Amino acid sequence: MRFLFAALVALVMMGCTPITAMNQNTLTAVGYASISEQTGRNEEEKQVRAMRASKIDAYRELAEQVYGLRVSARADLQDQRLGVESTTGAVDGVIRGAEVVRSYKVGDSYVTELLLDIDKMDRLRDYGEIRRVPEKKRQSLF
Repeated sequence: MRFLFAALVALVMMGCTPITAMNQNTLTAVGYASISEQTGRNEEEKQVRAMRASKIDAYRELAEQVYGLRVSARADLQDQRLGVESTTGAVDGVIRGAEVVRSYKVGDSYVTELLLDIDKMDRLRDYGEIRRVPEKKRQSLF
């Protein structure tokens, strides 16, 4: 009877998780950038800058998912009174193999959606270590 109950609970719990989420080894990220806030001589230049900014923002989100976010906080205490408080966050990492799924304009914003296959990133990391390109041998006339 206990086994039947445990099996039923396990089946219900599996039913709550989408099948695609159980089998996929991918991450998705979305980056946003305001078009009107960009610097540029005309609307087209601002839009191109927003495209690039939204792509960088999506890569930052992927890096946060892969490597985590480093959070630093500081609080000053003087004469037993709380003074200035500050919190900063930073992310640092290398993302290889991400694919742009979609990039599009929504109102005054530009949106970029990225997809990262973790297995592909691992393969590219193992294969793509920085290697020096051999220099061409200079031919001389002598």
